[in-house]
Order: sequence, then structure tokens, then C-alpha cells
Amino acid sequence: MSSLDTSSYRRREESITYSAESAGMGETHELLTLNIGPHHPATHGVLRLLATLEGEVVRDIKPIIGYVHTGIEKTAEQKAYWKVVPVIERMDYLAYYFNSMAYCGAVETLLELEVPERAQYLRVIHLELNRIMSHLVWLGTSALDLGAISMFWYCFRERESILDMFEMSSGQRMHTRYFQVGGVMEDIPPGFAAKLRRFCAEMPTRADQYADLLEKNQIVLERLRGTCALDQETLLKIGVTGPLLRAAGNPWDLRKAHPYSCYDRFDFKIPVGTVGDNYDRYRVRHAEIYESVKIIQQALDGLPDGPHITPNRKVSLPPRHELATSMEALIHHFKLVTEGFRVPAGEAYYPIEGPRGELGCFVRADGSSKPARVHMRDPSFVNLQALAPMVRGSYIADLIATLAMLDPVLGGIDR
Repeated sequence: MSSLDTSSYRRREESITYSAESAGMGETHELLTLNIGPHHPATHGVLRLLATLEGEVVRDIKPIIGYVHTGIEKTAEQKAYWKVVPVIERMDYLAYYFNSMAYCGAVETLLELEVPERAQYLRVIHLELNRIMSHLVWLGTSALDLGAISMFWYCFRERESILDMFEMSSGQRMHTRYFQVGGVMEDIPPGFAAKLRRFCAEMPTRADQYADLLEKNQIVLERLRGTCALDQETLLKIGVTGPLLRAAGNPWDLRKAHPYSCYDRFDFKIPVGTVGDNYDRYRVRHAEIYESVKIIQQALDGLPDGPHITPNRKVSLPPRHELATSMEALIHHFKLVTEGFRVPAGEAYYPIEGPRGELGCFVRADGSSKPARVHMRDPSFVNLQALAPMVRGSYIADLIATLAMLDPVLGGIDR
């Protein structure tokens, strides 16, 4: 705490003592300024909340960010295009496939590069697995905030199964670098499809168990139902997207509204809420798990044959087995690894539907082998603005539950 300016807090505390007579209370009430975080398990990362309380009632809240600023966007501008992928994945560390998908999509747009169909299907499979995994982490940690400790272990049980499949297809459990400009790194190995089908058969049953544990628990229902609702008009003014907006009744989902990759080939529903309270936010994300399973099953059933990455050797690395027999392949490999590929000058923005809302990547190219500018539109950063209007006038306990339902990831907010 030595780095904090305590004098500023004294000034703030003096300024928030006010007379409640104008509100018809007939007496003077003194407000309390409370710091929550940045090192607090309920802040879901190094988020600091400056809360103004009247007793247990929240009168104002100010999120303070920047504690894990990594400079990833600036770092990306110093690297060749293909070397940006492992860097960009580490922003929202629960949605790494989505980070790389948005970036690769923007670069592919600038290159006017057509991604093979098989690669598109493989991308969708891994994206929806990643969506389920992200929702599982959210559900387990949010339930922990409500006191439902067992839910954390159940959710992480299924998360481990997903990470095992990520390791099977890419060699890594997290930050896989599986998505590449032009496709994916490798085709799925033997046995992957069978293991994935077993997971898809089991996951809906597991999700049913989650619902039984939570929705029959009166304490959980009292903590979520009717708390901290916010209408869709206010959410749209702030720029909120994803499950938070859909919980308020707006069915906006980029997979349906502006289909990218091959999402227009799959049949799935968009879960929406009615009143936009914490219970609706929980129900929407829980229902999305079932829909993601449906998409994965359809992608597996319709998985086409063909290459897993573009045959354009100026962009993609040649197959490893060719390096020992083909001088041309060796030269292309050397050039790509040392210099990278050049992208024509221009700008592109590629938005996708991430687990927390619209995740978009803007790339500006200047004709060199490095991007001139990389900027991400991270939904956690935008959605955090909705916290204050959600919790004003509610209890501090509801603030903790609402922050959990917000599902912020500080790696994406600060980046």
C-alpha cells in the first residue's frame, strides 16, 4: 500500500460526506470508501474496485485497471505476422483460440486468402470447445463466490477433459498456437474425433448436473434472481455485447448476425433472457454450453476432406517431411522463419463472437513483414463499464455476485 496516495483518499472521503435531507431522510449520512482488490479472489484477477458504500448499500463504484498491463499490442508491432499469434493469444487467457482467430482473420482479409474448408471446420470445433472451457471456468469460480464450493471442482473436471483434447491436437493445453494464418497448424490426430464424440455425449449430462446443483439451491436463487438487472437499451449505449446483452433479451450474436468462417452451415439457437438480472446471465451462459456441443457434433459429422492449411507456400510453412527432400521447400521455410511474409498495405477489422461478447482485431499493414498497428476490441474491457449502473443501489454482497456474472478477464482488459 506504500505506493498509494493516501491524501487523495482523505480528500475523497471528505467529499463524499453529504446530507440526506434532500432525499427525505431527515438526517446526515456518512459514506464509506472501500477498496476491493486488486488482490482479492472475488475480483477474478487484479481488478481494483473503489466502492462508495452507505452501510451495506453500494452508492457508487469505480473500476481501476492497469495492474497487469503487458503491452501486447505494441509487442505485436515489433514481430513478423506469423510470430504475433503466440503473443496475441495471451491477452484473454481463457479465450486464446478466439484471440488468434480474430487476428488471423484480419490478416487473411488483408491477404485476400481463402482458408480451406477443413481448416475452417477444425477452427470451429476448437473455438466451441474453448467457449465451453471458458464458461466452465466462469461457472466454477462464480459459484465459488456464492459459496457453492463443490461446483468449482465439477466444472474443472470437464475443463481438464477439454484441455486434454487441446493437448492432443496441438501439443499444448493452453496457448496452443494451433491457429495459423491460412488454416491450422496440424490436422487432428487419430483418435481425436472419437474422444471428442465421447465428450460431446457426456457434456450435456454434466451440464444437467450443474443445473440440479445450483437451480435447486435456494441460497443461490436468492443471490441471483432479481438482483442488479440492467435493460438492453442501457447496455447497447455502453457497447455491451455477448451473454450480458443476450441476458437482457437482445439476441445479438455475431455467429448468426454476421456469420464468419463456416458458422452459417450449422444449426444452433441463441439463448436469451427476459429481465437481464444475474439469474438470466447465469442461465444464458449455461444454455450456451449445450449449443456449443451441438455445433461441435455437426462440425464433426460434416468435416470435409482436404488440406488443413492454405497451399500458398508464401504464407504457410511447408510440410516438415518435405524439408529433407525439396530444396524449394527448405528455402520457403527459411524465408518464412527468418523474414516472414509481406502483407499488402491496408486496414482490416475482423470481429467474432467470443465467450464474453464481440472480440475484434484491427490490423493496419504498411506492406512490410510486420504489422504497423494491431488493436483488439476486447469485450471484457467494454463490459466492465456496465458494472456501475448494475450495482448502484444494491447490497455489497450483490456486487460480488454481479462481478462474477460479468465474467471479466483482466488479461484482456489491460493487455
